[in-house]
Amino acid sequence: MSWRMRKILMIIGLTWILSISIGSVAIAYAGGLRGVGLLGVWFLFSSGIVITLAQLIPAIILLSSLIGTVSSSRRKHEVPIHAE
Repeated sequence: MSWRMRKILMIIGLTWILSISIGSVAIAYAGGLRGVGLLGVWFLFSSGIVITLAQLIPAIILLSSLIGTVSSSRRKHEVPIHAE
C-alpha cells in the first residue's frame, strides 16, 4: 500500500472516530451530564460504538460471502437451491 493511500485511510479513520466521539458527547451533554461524568460517559459511548462497529464490519463481509457461496453454483447447469 502506498504512503498516499495510508494517509487517506488514516484521515478517514480519525475523522470517523472523531465524529463518533463528538456525537456521544452531544448525547451525554443533552442528557444533563456535566464535568467528570461527561468524560466517563463520553469514553464509554465512544469505545462501545467503535468496538461494535469493528465487529460488525467483518461480520457483514462474512455474511455476504456466505450468501454468495450458497446462492452460486460451481457448475453452470446446476441450480444451487431447489424451490418446491
